[in-house]
Amino acid sequence: QAALGCRAAQVLMQYCILANHYWFLVEAVYLYKLLIGAVFSEKNYYRLYLYLGWGTPVVFVVPWMAAKYLKENADVTARLGLLSSACPCLCLPSQINLLIFMRILKVILAKLRANQKGYADYKLRLAKATLTLIPLFGIHEVVFIFATDEQTTGILRYVKVFFTLFLNSFQGFLVAVLYCFANKEVKSEMKKKWQLWKLDH
Repeated sequence: QAALGCRAAQVLMQYCILANHYWFLVEAVYLYKLLIGAVFSEKNYYRLYLYLGWGTPVVFVVPWMAAKYLKENADVTARLGLLSSACPCLCLPSQINLLIFMRILKVILAKLRANQKGYADYKLRLAKATLTLIPLFGIHEVVFIFATDEQTTGILRYVKVFFTLFLNSFQGFLVAVLYCFANKEVKSEMKKKWQLWKLDH
C-alpha cells in the first residue's frame, strides 16, 4: 500500500510539473493573442486553453506511467532512456514561451520607440515590461531546464535547487501582485468594495 501511494504521488507530481509548464504556455499564447492578433477564434479559445493547460500533460504522463510500470525493474540504460524521453515534453513549452516572449518584447519595443517623444524613459519601461513578463511566462525555467540534477554537482546544484524552488513557489504570488493587485482597475474595484463594506458596517 505504501509503494502504491508513493507511485501515485510520483505520477501526480509529474503531472503537476507538466501542467505548470503548459499553463505558462497558455498565459503566453493568451497575451500574444491580446497584443498581436487572434491566434484562435473567439468562439472556442477558452476550451482550447483548458485542453492545452490540463489535457496536454495527460498525453505525456500516461505513456510515461506505462513505461515506468513496465521498465521499473529493468536495467539502468532503460531507466536513463525513460528519463531522457521526459525532457522534450518539458522543453517544448519553455522553448515556445521563449519565442513568444521575444516576439512580444519586439512589439513592445516598436510601440515604445514609436512614442519615444511621449515616453522619454522608454528603455526603463522596456526593462520593466521584460521583468514583469519573466515570471508570467516562466522564462526562468529556460535557464535551469538543461541543467539537470545529474549534470549539476556541489554548490551549483544547491544554487539551482534554491532558485528553482524559490521561483516556482512564489511565481503565482508574483503574477498575482503584478497583474492583479497592482492593476489600476482591480485597485479601484477593491476600493469601491471597501467603501461599500464600510458604509454597511
